[in-house]
Amino acid sequence: MIRIGQYNTLEVVKLVDFGVFLDGGDDFGNILLPKSSVPEGTQLGDKLEVFIYFDSNDEIIATTTQPKAKVGDFALLRVVGTCEIGAFVDWGLMKDLLVPFSEQRRRLEVGQDVMIRIYTDKASGRIVGSTKFNRFLDKSPANYKVGQEVRVTIAEVTDLGFKAVIEGEHWGLLFKTEAFGKLFIGKSLKVYIKEIREDGKINLSLQKAGKAGVDDLADKVIATLGKKDGFIPLSDKSSPDEIFKEFRTSKALFKKTIGGLYKKGLIVIEREGIRLTNND
Repeated sequence: MIRIGQYNTLEVVKLVDFGVFLDGGDDFGNILLPKSSVPEGTQLGDKLEVFIYFDSNDEIIATTTQPKAKVGDFALLRVVGTCEIGAFVDWGLMKDLLVPFSEQRRRLEVGQDVMIRIYTDKASGRIVGSTKFNRFLDKSPANYKVGQEVRVTIAEVTDLGFKAVIEGEHWGLLFKTEAFGKLFIGKSLKVYIKEIREDGKINLSLQKAGKAGVDDLADKVIATLGKKDGFIPLSDKSSPDEIFKEFRTSKALFKKTIGGLYKKGLIVIEREGIRLTNND
């Protein structure tokens, strides 16, 4: 079954001067892969992984060009044009993606970088974009567990912090007071479920909570020391940015971790950094 707006592996059934035709099954018949996208040496019977979408004439077409996002994804895309029915964003293909006015929370302007949810419109069957995320997210209670690692995409910045889409299904919030490193709209990263509130709202954390977080970081610190001749020019006096650059963690957790390693006699904390005790 052909999936519009997704990658499909299809068989080459006909060679022509302007490209090749792929087997689209009973629903779509032969689908054109233009010559500019045909891999060199392609023969009849070959199976190619292609992205299926609609061209400027609203005809179904295949491409080997990789789009910036596919149907079902949330992605940060740039507005490149407007028309009487909406705005167009660049999603990496020859035909730009339409975001109808009815799917815009606020009117989009050329040059903006905007988070877009790509979906297939049920009425027309066409691929379009939306900035109205709530109707695409699951309203049912989440099955996540506290401490579970999940992948999120930052979608909004609010007074409280960063609103993120969890696994493409639920809203989550990372409070500003717990954020570190460079976070921005459109960034995808792994985080941890910190709390699932009684009202169903989900709070997130950039690091594991409690002892598990300390233990993980302790292992990383010891391993890094081993790779760097037993010395790292970081200490409890280092800046949060320096610590994040090396360990992708907060200064608070780093200080707690090296404090524990020091008490165990595994490291020495010096003015210039930390050193393994067996590398003096």
